[in-house]
Amino acid sequence: MSDWYFEYEIQVNRPGLLGDIASLLGMLRVNIISINGVDEDRRGMLVHTDNDEAIERFRTIVSTMEHINVTKFRQPKLRDRLAIRHGRYIPRDADEKNTFHFVRDELGILVDFMAELFKKEGHKLIGIRGMPRVGKTESIVAASVCANKKWIFLSSTMIKQTVRNKLVGDEFSRNNIFILDGIVTRRSSDEKHLQLVREMMNMPCIKVVEHPDMFVQHSEYKIEDFDYIIELRHHTDEEITYEIMEKNHMSESDSFGGFNF
Repeated sequence: MSDWYFEYEIQVNRPGLLGDIASLLGMLRVNIISINGVDEDRRGMLVHTDNDEAIERFRTIVSTMEHINVTKFRQPKLRDRLAIRHGRYIPRDADEKNTFHFVRDELGILVDFMAELFKKEGHKLIGIRGMPRVGKTESIVAASVCANKKWIFLSSTMIKQTVRNKLVGDEFSRNNIFILDGIVTRRSSDEKHLQLVREMMNMPCIKVVEHPDMFVQHSEYKIEDFDYIIELRHHTDEEITYEIMEKNHMSESDSFGGFNF
């Protein structure tokens, strides 16, 4: 009993092509969970069967069909499931396979992506890069809600600059999403806060770090420790720089003070 992801490139978009493929799946008693166009001239299907032999027969038959070219046939990955939902693949860095790119207009896809990551159990360290007011924090919070998880800010500038130095009650739950601002934590001189961060980093739970490159500076952590890196931009050509962000963090701290608790 398993799900499979089947994707094909349309060579000749003749009437009845999709019907032929769907009929073949039906005859083999393979259920179609969802169908969608994926990027240009490709169609993806998420299918389910109790009989792996039926899948092999289907794979053999469709590979001989003249009007399509099978591009993917595998047990579905997270990117496959999201491609079916949203009609395109999430862009991934060519050199760093764990780095994914989004622009602000794609916040819905980003939230969906992070929510799927948040639903998984155990340790996961996620970094998110982006300039101010691009939607980093709101996306993390929205994804936590979608995943039905409680979120805990260890450090943040969402309302005021906040630095936590202890947790209480169910805040220690491994089911929570722990969020920290890498710039705020790096600049903190509160040893209790830094100790709390170290404890959370060692817990088998999900941690999300805004500005991961700043977080790893002058610390025992490396950027290679991150399981996923997300880059969020206002537009595709935007450069993510930290000089402006550090100035913003300093001015927020000086102008409004902050919370340490």
